[in-house]
Amino acid sequence: MSNVSRVEPFGDGFITALCPELMLFAGMLLLILVPNLGKGTFRIPGTQIRLPWLLGGTRFKFSSDPRLPAWIASLTLGGAFLSVLYIFNQGLERVVIVSESGKELLLINGFSRIFELIFFGALALAAFSSMNRLQVKGIGSKVSEHELYNNRRQADFYILMVTCALGMSVVALAQDLFVLFIGLELASFSTYVLVAFLKESKVGVESGMKYFIVGSVASGVGLYGLSMLYLWAGSLQFSVLAATFAVSGTTALPLIGIGFVLVGFGFKVSAAPFHFAAPDAYAGAISPVAGVLATASKAMGMLGLVRMLLIVAAPESSDGSAVWLVCLGAMAAITMTWGNLAALGSDNPKRMLAYSSVAHAGYMLAALTAVGAWNWDAAVAGDASAAAVAVMTALIFHLVVLVAFKLGAFLVLSILESEGGASRLSSLGGLAKREPLLAVAMFIFMISLAGVPPMAGFLSKLLVIMGIVRIAVGDMGAEIADGGIYVLGDMHWVWWLALLMVINSAISVFYYLRVVVVMFFDEPEQGREGPLPGGWQVRVAILACVLTTVLVGVAGDSLIRLCEMAAQSLNYNW
Repeated sequence: MSNVSRVEPFGDGFITALCPELMLFAGMLLLILVPNLGKGTFRIPGTQIRLPWLLGGTRFKFSSDPRLPAWIASLTLGGAFLSVLYIFNQGLERVVIVSESGKELLLINGFSRIFELIFFGALALAAFSSMNRLQVKGIGSKVSEHELYNNRRQADFYILMVTCALGMSVVALAQDLFVLFIGLELASFSTYVLVAFLKESKVGVESGMKYFIVGSVASGVGLYGLSMLYLWAGSLQFSVLAATFAVSGTTALPLIGIGFVLVGFGFKVSAAPFHFAAPDAYAGAISPVAGVLATASKAMGMLGLVRMLLIVAAPESSDGSAVWLVCLGAMAAITMTWGNLAALGSDNPKRMLAYSSVAHAGYMLAALTAVGAWNWDAAVAGDASAAAVAVMTALIFHLVVLVAFKLGAFLVLSILESEGGASRLSSLGGLAKREPLLAVAMFIFMISLAGVPPMAGFLSKLLVIMGIVRIAVGDMGAEIADGGIYVLGDMHWVWWLALLMVINSAISVFYYLRVVVVMFFDEPEQGREGPLPGGWQVRVAILACVLTTVLVGVAGDSLIRLCEMAAQSLNYNW
């Protein structure tokens, strides 16, 4: 993996390196063209001869199927996901896409590929499970398959999903801050429309507008910070910014610029105090879209934070004295505590999961703070590097498995949403009697979110906490073995973040188990005693999430090694 290939756009190796992204682009073209295929004709000027051109007119039976766009999007996203898995299986090469002038635009390595797996996997599950969700009368109606939205409206929805995936992949590969910002906005504008897609629903339109306004402000602040960094360094290349920051990064201009850029990423991960629009957006969007916001969109924000804080603005020493490190640690503590306390008082399952997502953002920010406690760029050998890689591995692992149990929980709610539920906790009442397997699946997702063994959520939280403690202890273990005596105050202050994670995880058990109690011990709401709405696609997606949650928790060694390889490839000098 030490070989580096530099490829110009459309040069040799370009198609191989960007195969998943090209698949997404091809799928987008199919979504635009195929649903419009019909018996349309055009007349040759000056004659009465009409020739078919297959676009417009009365559509064919297959092209008018309302589920056709969902199948195209699901196969496209699923194909991109499988292509990345195939690349991992065949062995990774480090490929840099450069401009004609030699500037690095995109970097394909293990770190970027693992995030592509997260993005494509989450969006493929959301697209597949949404196949029966877009109903003519909006949420809360029981309709037949013939009353799904016309497939041209369906095509709009799935074009946005594929566009979102394409934008997220650009963020994963970007080696230039401007390219990263373009990918971020491409994904963000798609999610703004997806949140408010059900314009017949007042709640959806209101939440979409709030999410758009707050997100636009955050993006505007980030763009202003980007211009400040360009004014300071004369370039937006990560390599140039990192080198310039190492020389004069303590001046006011770069610190303010990076702070502004981080506002945009803080909004994407729903970190306090940028999280206020998240509960409304999650509650107003259809559940599969809310699941994407809680998983893929959050991973995209964390990716941006990692790029900016560990590559561009790496601390000069491992004593934790960097300004951003202290601020990030405080933000992590506030975010995880605020999220869990707010979730305690929420009676709306989707809002509860939204606040839970805020708390998980705090956990991941704590891990990022611990990684920054060591000089990531300089610590290329020794215990410091091993500890930093361990925490980064845990962070990536947590983002990967979060797709399974967090998105799975939203997919369960999407079934209830089809009959008008999911806006109150009582809508889950009697779920164990109405559909026992669905209740068991939700139970598995809840205990995994709470961090109960042996689920994947327990393993991911354990790895994060152990990694933070390892960094906090540092080389104290060896010195204690030599006869030294240490107290708690001798450890690095990031230790307190690990302790706060344990406390907050204990708090979260209450509201997660409250869902379980309602499902198994409460009676169904009046008028909802019958069977749940059908839809085998969403149930297959839930089954995939359940199997992943359980199997990774019991035997996740292979995935952990994959995440470790991705963490090792993050170092800019790799």
